[in-house]
Amino acid sequence: MPARILIVEDDTTFRSLLRTILTGEGYETIEAADGRTGRTLLQREQYELVISDLKLPGKSGLELFRESRDDDFPPPFILLTAFGTVEEAVAAIKEGVVDFLTKPLKDPDTLRIIVAKALENSRAQREFLAFKEAEAAGLPPEELIFAGDAMVEVRRLIQEVAGTAATVLISGESGTGKELIARTIHLLSPRRKRSFIPLNCAAIPENLLESELFGHERGAFTGAMQARQGKFELAHGGTIFLDEIGEMPLPLQAKLLRVIQERTFERVGGNKEIRADVRIVAATHRDLTAEVREKRFREDLFYRLNVFPVRLPPLRERKDALPFLTDYFIRRFARDLGKKVAGIDNEALRRLREHDWPGNVRELQNVLERAVILAGKGISLRELPEAIASGLPSGRDDEGMLKTMEREAILSALKKSGGNRRKTAEELGISRRTLQYRLKEYGMLESDEENRS
Repeated sequence: MPARILIVEDDTTFRSLLRTILTGEGYETIEAADGRTGRTLLQREQYELVISDLKLPGKSGLELFRESRDDDFPPPFILLTAFGTVEEAVAAIKEGVVDFLTKPLKDPDTLRIIVAKALENSRAQREFLAFKEAEAAGLPPEELIFAGDAMVEVRRLIQEVAGTAATVLISGESGTGKELIARTIHLLSPRRKRSFIPLNCAAIPENLLESELFGHERGAFTGAMQARQGKFELAHGGTIFLDEIGEMPLPLQAKLLRVIQERTFERVGGNKEIRADVRIVAATHRDLTAEVREKRFREDLFYRLNVFPVRLPPLRERKDALPFLTDYFIRRFARDLGKKVAGIDNEALRRLREHDWPGNVRELQNVLERAVILAGKGISLRELPEAIASGLPSGRDDEGMLKTMEREAILSALKKSGGNRRKTAEELGISRRTLQYRLKEYGMLESDEENRS
């Protein structure tokens, strides 16, 4: 995504020159002819950089810079100054202005170099702060999140999009770390000081999902004894992470589309419009293009969410990361369990490499936590599950076993509810739409309609 740069300059000709040079470099430019207009634009939108004349009608560039420091996400500033006011610009740098340019501009390359440097320094500072905050929050370090050659492109994409306000759609198999990547995007963004609010759309019963998203007013439905904020309100100024977006029911998809388009919403049972100053990151393990073709997902919503797609590779495509991930999880679980575990022997590590990992990084975590619990001084084949230690091609078998267990759980819940699918979905903690998918997948749909209630 191109960096958004605000140009605040009252000289029309010079402003046009700046615009031509910057757009030629691929940047997106927005313009203001005076300080007051510049301040209004700064309060309304986010920018990666501001280039402002020092002397402006209504409000000076330095005043504009100082006032912007009180905003939630203040961008870096470059000041434009005539030769006679260079001393003022140098003084402004002591206050935090990143650089200044003298007018008239003798060499366009000077502008290009200063802008590129300012944007790169801003991104580097965001990354440093983000990963420090991630470590403090107990999240894996940067080298673990992006371990393996297959993650190089993912890392590049995350760095490019994080500083923007663009909506991101993360796709990948279950267990690949979609929420971790969403948190990383948030921590690398100007919104990192505000909340990151996750919501798993598949884990909330369909009749409660709208209230979870948008909140409700008192008396909106039976049991609504008081007004309640939804996830969009809680995420104000920050990021909302909509996991398993493909499980969202069609009626609610239409309401989410409206929020994305108009940036406003209403609580359930209310009529007051609430502004949604929220960055949306969504994730799915489904092929949403196929869901659109099958009319299970709105095409217009898909295009609104798919502004910046990021695909996470499964663990079987990043086997070169296994030694790093294994070492990290062993050390972490040993510390948490108060044990001294030297590590893992070569034969056990070889068997980990041979495994298909249908459950991806989440499965690896579970295997290694169990191994640390069982381990003496170190981890050998004895501490690994039989399916992995035996070296048999068990990845797909494991997946089949999981599907068998899931099918049995659904059958049990159906029996308990007397065949009522609404109650079955609530019992399983999934949406009715997800239950419908599973019933169809396992050939459990009945021809009659009486149990669809």
